[in-house]
Amino acid sequence: MSYDRYQSPLSERYASKEMQYIFSPDMKFRTWRRLWIALAETEKELGLDITEEQIEELKSHAEDINYDVAKERERIVRHDVMSHVYAYGVQCPKAKGIIHLGATSCYVGDNTDMIVMAEALKLVKTKLVNVIAELADFAEQYKGQPTLAFTHFQPAQPTTVGKRAALWMQEFAMDLEDLEYVAGSLKLLGSKGTTGTQASFLELFDGDQETIDKIDPMIAEKMGFDECYPVSGQTYSRKVDTRVLNVLAGIAASAHKFSNDIRLLQHLKEVEEPFEKTQIGSSAMAYKRNPMRSERIASLSRYVMVDALNPAVTSAAQWFERTLDDSANKRLSIPEGFLAIDGILDLCLNVAAGLVVYPKVIEKRLMAELPFMATENIMMDAVKAGGDRQELHERIRELSMEAGRNVKAEGLDNNLLELIAEDPAFNLTLEELKKAMDPAKYTGRGELQVEQYLTKVIRPMLEKNKELLGVKAEIHV
Repeated sequence: MSYDRYQSPLSERYASKEMQYIFSPDMKFRTWRRLWIALAETEKELGLDITEEQIEELKSHAEDINYDVAKERERIVRHDVMSHVYAYGVQCPKAKGIIHLGATSCYVGDNTDMIVMAEALKLVKTKLVNVIAELADFAEQYKGQPTLAFTHFQPAQPTTVGKRAALWMQEFAMDLEDLEYVAGSLKLLGSKGTTGTQASFLELFDGDQETIDKIDPMIAEKMGFDECYPVSGQTYSRKVDTRVLNVLAGIAASAHKFSNDIRLLQHLKEVEEPFEKTQIGSSAMAYKRNPMRSERIASLSRYVMVDALNPAVTSAAQWFERTLDDSANKRLSIPEGFLAIDGILDLCLNVAAGLVVYPKVIEKRLMAELPFMATENIMMDAVKAGGDRQELHERIRELSMEAGRNVKAEGLDNNLLELIAEDPAFNLTLEELKKAMDPAKYTGRGELQVEQYLTKVIRPMLEKNKELLGVKAEIHV
């Protein structure tokens, strides 16, 4: 590590080695050589004067890239693609005359970008599926655990801990659907020339349109894609980058929501993210257990959501068949969006797998608020005991206000049940009132909803992707 120059925190602290390799120069330049081999093979198979010996020579040097030669050549010619064409030719003297034949720089540049994004989406999908799996296990375990729900972060009708996890899970499941759709729609640019018209191939194949129509499908098949985009300028439409980054931004939004809820729950001491035995929460306050993982998720997620604007603006700003103001921005926004979402998902996986629940704290907070929420049931019981519904409603309103003042102004416990028991209008004893305080009576269909959601939606989704399960996250800081 060099300490005298800037190091990207995405590489140093957050992203996995796997994602870093996908966007590495080595991955890029090896893919360039695979593309040149695919092009040469296709041209040979379609009748150009290219020999099997030349193809084999190209294949024999597909992996051992002479980076020093390419770097020195680029210093002279200031063109990365032609520098690597030259370097490949140095290693393959018999084939150097047919490398990159009929192609433009975007043949290797744009096709590689598509291949790299497709590979990166596979890794994102793997981690996203595992986050969903961890949340599914958590939701199953706590599907019936009553907890105080909040609307506007104010106490509301109870839910269950598992039902709340199902809400997080559903958003990640929506992201998985979006990812699968976009990943399934990715196509290669193919080899279409400087303005997308394939004019160079008209020259190479003497105007044979049927033969030229076969070029892109053959290249796509060799590179593991179903097809190429049917029309293009020099580049594939930058709208594709927008669609891909929007998927990442969607995952980031779901992760942010998840992490915010964990941070709030940790403040309430109801649920905590993992905290290691030797971990330090604060440099000053030794007792603190700051939710640093969840805070980092939120921080990185904001970056990804904002980063998604880059390809949208770039796509909108392209002139005619191409302009080069996409290049520098694209080199930053696409890799860094993926590196950041990779780090986010590792953190989400770590947090989801290690959540600590404190049922006693949850129960205490719920029971402190439950008398207010049970008033409708109490009123119905009082009516059954001979009371007048309208009069009882007014008395409950007055007693609730009094109990609320005791809690907020005096710092006392909620004594609403005692106040009701003392009021002859209700004709109910304190023991009878306490029987109405079973939290499970107030969680509605929460537990059943979790069971149905897991059975009908999540478990089939995980079964479909079972070969991706079992991933554990390693976080670096």
